[in-house]
Amino acid sequence: MLRESHILLFSIFIAGLCSIIYELLIATTGSYFLGDSITQFSLTIGVYMATMGIGSYLSRWVSEQTLLAQFIAYELVLALVGGSCVPVLYFSYAQDLPFQFISILLTAVIGVLVGLEIPLLSRLMEKHYSLKANLSNVLSIDYFGALIATLVFPLALLPWLGVFKTSLLFGLLNLSIALTLLWYFFQQIDSRLRFYLRTALVFAFLTLLGLMLFSNHLNDKWNESVFDERIVHSQQTPYQQLIMTKNKNDIRLYLNGGLQFSSIDEYRYHESLIHPAMQRHHNVKSVLLLGGGDGLATRELLNYPQVQSITVVDLDPAVANLAKHNVYLSQLNKQSFLNDKVEILHLDAFVYLSDAQQYFDLIVIDLPDPKTISLARLYSKQFYQMVKSRLTANGIMVTQATSPFFATKAFWSIHNTIADSGFKKVIPYHVDIPSFGDWGFVIACKARCKQTTQHLPDTRFYTPELEPALMIFPADINTRDSKVSSLDKPHVLYYYLEGWKYWN
Repeated sequence: MLRESHILLFSIFIAGLCSIIYELLIATTGSYFLGDSITQFSLTIGVYMATMGIGSYLSRWVSEQTLLAQFIAYELVLALVGGSCVPVLYFSYAQDLPFQFISILLTAVIGVLVGLEIPLLSRLMEKHYSLKANLSNVLSIDYFGALIATLVFPLALLPWLGVFKTSLLFGLLNLSIALTLLWYFFQQIDSRLRFYLRTALVFAFLTLLGLMLFSNHLNDKWNESVFDERIVHSQQTPYQQLIMTKNKNDIRLYLNGGLQFSSIDEYRYHESLIHPAMQRHHNVKSVLLLGGGDGLATRELLNYPQVQSITVVDLDPAVANLAKHNVYLSQLNKQSFLNDKVEILHLDAFVYLSDAQQYFDLIVIDLPDPKTISLARLYSKQFYQMVKSRLTANGIMVTQATSPFFATKAFWSIHNTIADSGFKKVIPYHVDIPSFGDWGFVIACKARCKQTTQHLPDTRFYTPELEPALMIFPADINTRDSKVSSLDKPHVLYYYLEGWKYWN
């Protein structure tokens, strides 16, 4: 009897572990593909909790005569659905199926099955413990399993395995509940039900194992269906998925499916990001670059001999490592990260500025668009105030500011937020970049903000004479009444999602 109770307690622990992992996997995958992490996690948690309640309610109709067999059957279905949830979501995205609907449907099915687990396990353990001890054991062990899951998911599973393999691994782990119970209670189950359960167990195991063994091949096929060009580098990091493609002379980098640059026209972006700001300061010696892990902005900065130091703060070491060692990217950035003037720090930009003591003549912000709450804080008034506090007396800041055409309100929210942060002069401008479309930037000066007559390095696109044209905004994208974005009220996030939902 003691052994039987231990087996049931093991089942509770694994159930708690797997159930939270499935929830995290679905929400994280949704955030990867749809971008809005708040909506994805809120929807997943809400639907998951509600359907758990439905599952718990439905458990009252499970009869005592078939209690054990039905519980094993539910675990088999849960292992198969939960374990394959990420492959199913990848497939639906690649085939342009209704991703959000499928995500909610998977969450609901898993929620109902997880909701059935605890009541049924509690009933199976009734003969071992009193009601008070039974509820205490079941809930405490289940919650402890959930705690372990929330710790290992971001710290170990995501960086080592990625979401695809983690999903399959925990499906197989979930199967261990059914396998253990079927093995130990074999004689207590009706012979006809034993046959069906064994068959289903073998089917689920072979399905999940096959998906696990061929996961790399399936991922490659999925990438090929999503990206038109030949993939030359694919990597899942703790922070994002990196994909580099090559089509003739066009090298492209994608982060979580979003295009970061095309080598055909990236010079338009990076020259526009760096040179207008550099031309407004007569002697930039120290530069802080927030983001820019591809080394392309650093390439432009190194064209100015007066620059003595460039501090690059980019969160993901994998991007900088790619910029240093990948033959295509290192050629494109002219091995800028190997220059002695460049120091690379792998830190969150907000955290870095909070602790920084150094002052900079120029701060360049080349961060991803504000499409999640964690990124939106890097476009807040508090963030820009920290940027301003790290500038020298005549220091200048410049930031990419998403597209004034596709996300007009978000662009002007960034502009207005910077203007509200205490800078003396704020200058918006925009550039046509074929692979991106109309793209916006904002320069902010702590004191002086006029063009200097210093030497301009060789450029393919930017000239000082071009600037007046870049600062003209047609009437349809010149609506400047967007709200200032703050940590408490991240208006830029909602503006961004509202603008881009018609174009993604």
